[in-house]
Amino acid sequence: MFSLYFAGVQQDFKIAILPPILCALFRLAFILIYRDKKTPSGEWRKWLTCFRYGFWWGMDFNAYVFLYSMVLVSIPGAFFASYYAIGDTVRQAGLLIYAVVLYTAFIGRLIFYYHFHDIYNHLLLLGRHADKKNFADIFFNQNHGIWVLLSYIPYVGGCYVVSSWLLALPSVPYPAFGTVGGQYAFNTIFFLTAVAVFYWFRYGGTFRHRRKPEWDEVPAVVKDDVFMGKAVIDDLIILEKLWHQKLHPSLQHSDEEARKIMAPVLPEKKGEAVLPFEAFEHRAAGARIQKPSHIFLLFLESHAQSAFDPLYEKLHLMEASKAFRRDPHTISIENFLPGGMVSQPSIVSLLSGIFDADMELNENQAFWKGALPTSLPKQLKQLGYRTSFWYGGPLTWSSLDHFIPSVGFDQSFGGPDICGKDAPHTWLGVYDHIFLAEVAKRIEGGRDEQPSFHFIYTTSHHGPYLLPFKELGFDIDKVMPEMPEALRRDKKNWRRMASAWYADQSAMRFVREMKKRYPDSLFIVTGDHAAGVLPLDFDIVPRHEPNLRERFLTSFAMSHPDLTQDMFKDCQIGSHMNILPTLIELIAPKDFHYYAIQPSLFETTDHVVTPYCWMTKDVIGSYSERIEQALHVSAEALPVQRDCERFRGEQAAWCELTGWTIRHIEQLRS
Repeated sequence: MFSLYFAGVQQDFKIAILPPILCALFRLAFILIYRDKKTPSGEWRKWLTCFRYGFWWGMDFNAYVFLYSMVLVSIPGAFFASYYAIGDTVRQAGLLIYAVVLYTAFIGRLIFYYHFHDIYNHLLLLGRHADKKNFADIFFNQNHGIWVLLSYIPYVGGCYVVSSWLLALPSVPYPAFGTVGGQYAFNTIFFLTAVAVFYWFRYGGTFRHRRKPEWDEVPAVVKDDVFMGKAVIDDLIILEKLWHQKLHPSLQHSDEEARKIMAPVLPEKKGEAVLPFEAFEHRAAGARIQKPSHIFLLFLESHAQSAFDPLYEKLHLMEASKAFRRDPHTISIENFLPGGMVSQPSIVSLLSGIFDADMELNENQAFWKGALPTSLPKQLKQLGYRTSFWYGGPLTWSSLDHFIPSVGFDQSFGGPDICGKDAPHTWLGVYDHIFLAEVAKRIEGGRDEQPSFHFIYTTSHHGPYLLPFKELGFDIDKVMPEMPEALRRDKKNWRRMASAWYADQSAMRFVREMKKRYPDSLFIVTGDHAAGVLPLDFDIVPRHEPNLRERFLTSFAMSHPDLTQDMFKDCQIGSHMNILPTLIELIAPKDFHYYAIQPSLFETTDHVVTPYCWMTKDVIGSYSERIEQALHVSAEALPVQRDCERFRGEQAAWCELTGWTIRHIEQLRS
């Protein structure tokens, strides 16, 4: 009986060889696809350490292939010879299922990195409530989904062939001992050794659980290289970490714990306020401009600051916005952080007045019943404005149909509803120029007796970039005559840039029309987040990876006939959360009471903090990656400082405020 177990465990060990090999190959493929330097020349120690540490770290999952095979095949096979006979088939079936899981996670990593220049992170969790049709559209049309799915056939076939070859390798015959005691002693030692082998591999080459491979223990030679630091971790490891991050810690704190964590952002004189929002009450200094009859806040999809940088001037992506910014009464800030890294937390943060912090306030049904004191539209209504929300897509996206009325808007409109179901559209929404033309038409046909605030959110500058750009006016020879020939031939890349150009042209056409119709209007133009639209892998800049400012900074410009450059001469950095107080300080009468968690752009700011990033006038950093980089435009890849977390207490405080608000839903006001 034990002879069958002895033979079976050897088969278990053979089959367990393949998963770590697959993970190593996936790691190599990831490096070869996305890293600037494709060879280990001059970096042998870094590469070898990356693969060595990655192997042991990955065994946290891969070792279970051995355990699965031993527990479900070898042990019962030792008692039932008929089951032992089909043992290799069962082993192989389990291996192939696991191999498919590994491959799926790897393909997902490639696609995720393509869009976000990062391995799996917290943004993945936001996909639960995202538009699945949009995901499918991007997967099949931008990421070659058909070929990806077809690739499973040769992959599974290859795994089957290799695993069959491994199982066919000769095994050591079961040793026979002269005594019963000796035979039982060997059997016992062999069984315990098999269990020990599993734990030794599972714990990364040690029997001490506390010494298992962890991010903090990644060797510096690997960790100091930003890309190799991402490559070292296997996909299932990072997915497991994300799985355990579903519930934000702030949701589990007591009020006493929360108040201590929020202390860095609560003004000292009100640090003991019963309700944290009382600490964010302000009084306006008095209107700085003539009260505009119309306020337009254009929230443009993927409108990033990097497209304005001199490095990419020859691409002429933002010519329309640059003309808008050249007006002497237009103020622009080149270093501006969004409220979220993707659309949903960004828009929710700006409208609600507190950081969404990826807690998906818009999907929380309690937030469908009222607005916070910090709400942007609610406070503008108190200043006499009728508030309207315009979105190029359907209002069912991210439950906007429930969230938008509750946050304080008087009325809301979705692109398909106002433009007609047959209007040209992507999965996200109606083409920008059609949507904005209809918005302009409806605003001009509306009532003018009451001042109005219009929040306008576009959709077209988004993957998979399949709009008919030539029909929409994009002519490479006219728009980008200096485009490098290699880029001109790469349709996939220039379509991304055509999308940015088209969206910008459409938005600025709307601005020009509204300026003519309502000359006293106040315009604010920003983006929901940055976007990887720049062709870094061509003869534009000598690198293939974006610097941090290119990854994180969105755009910001503001225009009104009474604005002057001197008003903001000391303002070099800002964020979405500075928009609300700036807007109120521009138009509100003296001593108007309002709520804002961050100061206006009229106040001197030496740093900006969001749940995701920090920024000073000199550096920008990422909390999730714990890195920072100089904050200036550079053609070269700027040096990265690792293990950096400036203003960590302030970042934790903003997240804690959101968690406290969720736990104290009574702060919502109908």
